[in-house]
Amino acid sequence: MEYQERNKEIIRTSVVGIAANVLLAGFKAVVGAIAGSVAIIMDAVNNLSDALSSVITIVGTKLSARPADGKHPFGHGRIEYFSAIVISIIVLIAGVSSLIESVKKIFNPTKPEYTAFTLVVIVVAILVKLVLGRYVSAKGKKLQSDSLIASGADATFDAVVTLSTLISAGIMLIAGINLDGIFGTLISLVIIKAGVEMLGSPINQLLGTGVSPKLTDEIRKEVEAFPNVHGVYDIILNDYGPNTIIGSLHVNVLDTLTAREIHGLTRDIAEEMFYKHGIILTVGVYAINTEGKLGTLQKDVMTFINNQPDVLQSHGFYYYSDKNLVTIDIIPNESVHDDNVFAEEMKEKLNKQFPDYKFSIVIDHDYTEES
Repeated sequence: MEYQERNKEIIRTSVVGIAANVLLAGFKAVVGAIAGSVAIIMDAVNNLSDALSSVITIVGTKLSARPADGKHPFGHGRIEYFSAIVISIIVLIAGVSSLIESVKKIFNPTKPEYTAFTLVVIVVAILVKLVLGRYVSAKGKKLQSDSLIASGADATFDAVVTLSTLISAGIMLIAGINLDGIFGTLISLVIIKAGVEMLGSPINQLLGTGVSPKLTDEIRKEVEAFPNVHGVYDIILNDYGPNTIIGSLHVNVLDTLTAREIHGLTRDIAEEMFYKHGIILTVGVYAINTEGKLGTLQKDVMTFINNQPDVLQSHGFYYYSDKNLVTIDIIPNESVHDDNVFAEEMKEKLNKQFPDYKFSIVIDHDYTEES
């Protein structure tokens, strides 16, 4: 699906969310006022915050679609993350406000009066929220929109929260026990918890989360399938918003390839990654020495390193003949906590094993997120 069509779908889905939440908020506010139920009124406030969240999603989606310019060469896609932060803060404010009012009700309770109409509205609200949650979540997964997926989950969760209000009403009618303030407090805590969780996701995206191992493995396999590629390393991808990923990787090629052949290879890789994944990719090259003394040295050194404990991978071998210096990139495993100490240990081992050469070790890391 094209980016513009995706944004239109997000906006249409958000409009449905606004209509449903405003309608529910109006019904709940009236019913809550008639029944004197703070839990129902606070639930209505939560519906209004959900509607406002959909409005912000629409605004954020439109702003994020603005084209790249001189100050923002990678576009404005990250505005969607800022809009998600604003939505999270609104949810938190609503949760804290309702918590204050609900706690007051615990110490100064008022007797809510539930009618058949009140209960019917609550049941309808639960059903509407369940349908809305399923609809928005499905759209979010289809469009790969975190904001819609979160909104759908929030709507489904609201149905569960409203169900707790219904339970409170049932207890009041059957046993005559007023738990309205307690249930209102529980609802408030749930809203606050959801707000905190919602806030964490966009903040992590702005800070720069790791790429999923699934996507990294897929890219590695696809690139390794190219003729003349003998290994893929240093996959680094940066998310600049939905459908905007900038990144780089290195490939191993034989030193017998010409510059023209390497140029064609890297261009083909970059084009395929763009059309398959929408990734703007820079492809670097590591040379595999194939002949003579240098070829033997590279093979022996890399084999020695890869057989060392705590080494996950090594790559980027290069020999500076004027300095008699070999440089290598090494990725250690999780047991290594001090890169500098580990680099010195590896250098000492290499100097002992290959005393005729000097070595420079660069400690590299796997930049994918933890699975």
